[in-house]
Amino acid sequence: MKLIIAEKPSQAQALAGPFSKVKKHKGYYEIPPQAPFEQGAYLTWCVGHLLELVPPKEYKPEWEKWKLETLPMMPERFRYKVSSSKWEQFQLIKKLAFQPAVTEIIGATDAGREGELIYKSLLIHMKCNKPVKRLWISSLTKKAVLDGFHQLKSGAETLPVFYEAYARACADWLVGLNTTRVYTILMQKNGAGRQTFPTGRVMTPTVALIVKREREIEQFQPETFYEVLATLQMGNETFQGKWHDDKGNSRMKTKEEAELVQQRSHGQAGRVTDVKKERKAYEPPLLFNLSTLQAKANQLFKYSPEKTLNITSELYLKKLVSYPRSDSAHITQEEAKTLPAILAKLEQYPAYKQVLPAPKPTIMGNKRFVNAAKVSDHYAIIPTENVKDPSSLSRDERNIYDLIIKSVIAAHHEQTIVDTTTISTLIAGRDLFLSKGKVVIQEGWRKVMYQPLDQDEEQALLPDVAVGAEGCTKKTTVTEGKTQAPKRYTLGSLVTLMKTAGKTIEDEELSKVLKQVQGLGTEATRSSIIKKIEVLNYISVVKNQVFATEKAKVLIDAIGETSILTSAETTAVWEQRLSEIGRGKADARQFMELTRRMTQKVITEAMAGASSWKVDHIAVSSPKGGAERVGTCPVCGKDVVYIKRNHFYGCSGYKEGCKFSISGIIAKKKLSPAQAKRLLEKGETTTLKGFKNKQGNPFAAALKLNPETFKIEFKL
Repeated sequence: MKLIIAEKPSQAQALAGPFSKVKKHKGYYEIPPQAPFEQGAYLTWCVGHLLELVPPKEYKPEWEKWKLETLPMMPERFRYKVSSSKWEQFQLIKKLAFQPAVTEIIGATDAGREGELIYKSLLIHMKCNKPVKRLWISSLTKKAVLDGFHQLKSGAETLPVFYEAYARACADWLVGLNTTRVYTILMQKNGAGRQTFPTGRVMTPTVALIVKREREIEQFQPETFYEVLATLQMGNETFQGKWHDDKGNSRMKTKEEAELVQQRSHGQAGRVTDVKKERKAYEPPLLFNLSTLQAKANQLFKYSPEKTLNITSELYLKKLVSYPRSDSAHITQEEAKTLPAILAKLEQYPAYKQVLPAPKPTIMGNKRFVNAAKVSDHYAIIPTENVKDPSSLSRDERNIYDLIIKSVIAAHHEQTIVDTTTISTLIAGRDLFLSKGKVVIQEGWRKVMYQPLDQDEEQALLPDVAVGAEGCTKKTTVTEGKTQAPKRYTLGSLVTLMKTAGKTIEDEELSKVLKQVQGLGTEATRSSIIKKIEVLNYISVVKNQVFATEKAKVLIDAIGETSILTSAETTAVWEQRLSEIGRGKADARQFMELTRRMTQKVITEAMAGASSWKVDHIAVSSPKGGAERVGTCPVCGKDVVYIKRNHFYGCSGYKEGCKFSISGIIAKKKLSPAQAKRLLEKGETTTLKGFKNKQGNPFAAALKLNPETFKIEFKL
């Protein structure tokens, strides 16, 4: 008889689905004898992680209290214990595992690092030495489940994946607990109150990247620039052009300079000196992995990464899509063979009648999508053969299911082909005006999934003019603009930032490593890391935009940009070793020794540098949503703090009679802490969008602090 261990109840239910006469008991299913279980099987589940690494005090009593002299905490051997809330299920699994009739264990948790850790650590903790096989599937459909049980892997085959997951968990314990304690203790000694400052191997570099962008935005000084536009009539054709200098720059620093160009080119004769036409073919987007799906869902629906993962997991458990935590954007030939039948079923639904049948009946042989060498544990997220009408699902499920379906349909469509034209016109023999335009020659896959092709997506259609055409300028105007601060990260772009963190590394070899192992964190952990740093009050999210809190800035300033704890290079080294362990090409014990040395280095650096930290002058925000300092009161000089629960900015000297405050909502627009801070520091914000007047009409304006009345005014 076999004992099958799934990861959670819903997964176990799906695994039991293909079999007949299954009996359900408390905590497990009983499958009577049938292929491939000739003696029958028990099917139970873990309720996620049944075990957890024991806390410091269970290694040594003196490690319970947070003291510098007890650091670093370095257990000789890491131990697991059963989570108190899951003891009953653990005892049930143990009872089933040691039944004499059970001769083999089948690990059926999710096919990946965490799934491997969940069931193998359980067997080790129970000291169960019975033979082990591994179910490794990417879909819960009846066919996938039955095929998987008929083609089980040996337990030894996936053992390196367990070593990788175990090393990852132990390394996170070492780095996270030790560095959290050292920075919290030293911060508190420097005046940070009773705040705790959790740090981690992946979390802290992520926070550092967000703080870096926050600093770039805070320090940005907008510059006014001027451009000259002209209406050009060449022969019988009229079109628009923009002045450029001989280096291709269209912006001028002074209005006087722009007006001079305007005056000397107005009404002057001109001649077309060059016409360049370029044809570009754009391939369909790659299929979705979890990160790209999270980024797209955030862009379109403002879903958080965590929400997208949860929705996709529900679709997976409903057997509608393949495994959600995939890091691959490719499929193998086996999956490609199933797609024509899936698309044929989708044709019946109104949502896809305009794009199906697709021009290409199959993508077999197309290495852009079908490439077994680029598929690791799981292939791209695709719909299964259990096709369902999206309109029958909830709105959220429909949105995600539709995205996944359309990515597959788009892969079966032709390229999008666009012609780009650039006309160069010389006015009065000295001033060059450029005119750019586009024509979509073949819509191709964009009929299925629209997305911008480049920054010049919206360009006017230009007339067909020839080199040598002559005419003049009919109208010239000077326009004024301002340079824009770096864009703030959204929740979606934060996922992409973590995935492509290799772009922030100067060392070419380390950059390649991060690209190979997919950046900071894994597909399975990025959404939880983002959620965690929000809960820890390192970031605040306002209308999908990510702001670094004062607490985050204080921590990253203390750690420093050159520390191994904040650098993407550190992650590259760690992730490279972990990846090699998972492939059986590196030793986990050597990796742990490296981690111990790096942890000691961080602790030593923190103790040596703590005396120079500037913490006492900053009122760091409370993790329970208290007050966060945003600036200095212009009336009395005390701190202005942000009260998160009321979304309000007020002077901390109110008890002494100061009445200065800033409303958190102005003209129906929320004012973020970063915007309030800039207003207090510089006297005005950058131009902000989203205000609404009394009639409900939107408008953009900067906010200005009147230095005499201390009132907030609009600067249009």
